Amino acid sequence: MIFLKRRRLFFWLVKAYFKKWGKTILLCFLFGLIAFFLLRIAFSYVSTRLPFVQKETVGLSGVYTSDNLPEEIIAKAGRGLTKIGSDGLPKADLAAGWEIRDNGKTYVFRLKKGLSFTDGTPFDSEAIHYNFLDVKEERPDKYTIIFKLKDNYAPFLVTVSKPVFKKNYVGVSDYKIKDINLNGDFLQSVDLVSAKNDYDIISYQIYPTDKALKDAYVLGEVRVAEGLSDVIYNNVSLVNFKNTDVVKTVDKYKLVTLFFNNNDPVLSEKRIRQALSYAIPDNFKNGQTNRGPFSDSIWTNGASVNTYAQDFTHSKLLLSESASATGGAKLKLTITTLSKYEDLAKQIKQSWSNIGISTDIKTTDSLPDNFQVFLGDFNVSKDPDQYTLWHSGQDNNITNYKNLRIDKLLEDGRKTVDFNERQKIYSDFQKYLLDDSPAAFLYLPYSYKITRI
Repeated sequence: MIFLKRRRLFFWLVKAYFKKWGKTILLCFLFGLIAFFLLRIAFSYVSTRLPFVQKETVGLSGVYTSDNLPEEIIAKAGRGLTKIGSDGLPKADLAAGWEIRDNGKTYVFRLKKGLSFTDGTPFDSEAIHYNFLDVKEERPDKYTIIFKLKDNYAPFLVTVSKPVFKKNYVGVSDYKIKDINLNGDFLQSVDLVSAKNDYDIISYQIYPTDKALKDAYVLGEVRVAEGLSDVIYNNVSLVNFKNTDVVKTVDKYKLVTLFFNNNDPVLSEKRIRQALSYAIPDNFKNGQTNRGPFSDSIWTNGASVNTYAQDFTHSKLLLSESASATGGAKLKLTITTLSKYEDLAKQIKQSWSNIGISTDIKTTDSLPDNFQVFLGDFNVSKDPDQYTLWHSGQDNNITNYKNLRIDKLLEDGRKTVDFNERQKIYSDFQKYLLDDSPAAFLYLPYSYKITRI
């Protein structure tokens, strides 16, 4: 009973207190909340302008998740056992060197000593977990790791150029990932901090499209915008913007390509595919012409490929010899194109009209299930192995291309360790593939980096 009386007394006292001071408490709380957020914004603004803080804001475009970070960020946050040199060949990175045994089934890596992850823990063989399928890992000591493959695989040295990470993208690097911010499931921003200086920060802001990234640059949200496909903003070139520096490079690892459906009644004929390839323009405003399956950054490509330099006369001759058309007069094709290449599709349509071929254009946002001609792109591997794209037994062979000689070359290319022999194999592969023309290779796209100076 006494307990209940004390409880009521306490309740009355609290009620009376809030009745007298409630408005003041509420106002103080709201004032404190507003002050907190204002101070936070002010600190964020001021801190980046203090002489001891170096914060670079970089914008990227694309759709990413926390499990699929942009390659630019991955490369900053970690290093692999190997790295790819300017000649396209694997070089030592976290590994001091390696030995290949069993004709490419066993790879022994000797690790560099004295390295540490950005969390301070030592880098040694126990910290390496690539989790490759059908690969057994052995660690005879702290600075040796052995990979035993089920079958010999020559591109393995390129495969291990993938950065070594512990949990939460902790790598061996000059930078560490501090914050990953999401909007729902999608990546919104990533902050990298120098492993040696907490005031050296790179803040990556992610935008869904090139247009959104350009808007962010113009509005001052980012100082640097990377990976743009062009520099046109509201019909004006960003090159003409005040205090803007523009650097143009060539994306060596993406190849814009016309894929022909080799099962199509018309395009199954080799002469037709060759005729179409000879009628394609030689130069493209959005990229560097590349008429072979490899870029010049890969060691297999010793010289530029000029197999299909534009030649309307030869193209018409091939059409006249084909079983499907007489001079191309009866041929009608449909190009299904990614929306970003619609203008290019129109350019190709105009060129094909010069040899008497009528062309319809359809746009799509992804690889279509069925197509006659598809205008898109593919990622050029850092190793010349293109087994999954052209081998007749692969699901990714979207052209339905079948050639037993090409199959054998692709099989041998990924199993042959000897450099000179691989070079010969891929030289033959390129020659015979271009002769068959299951696709027409167009260009390596330009990539632009704009910086406010």
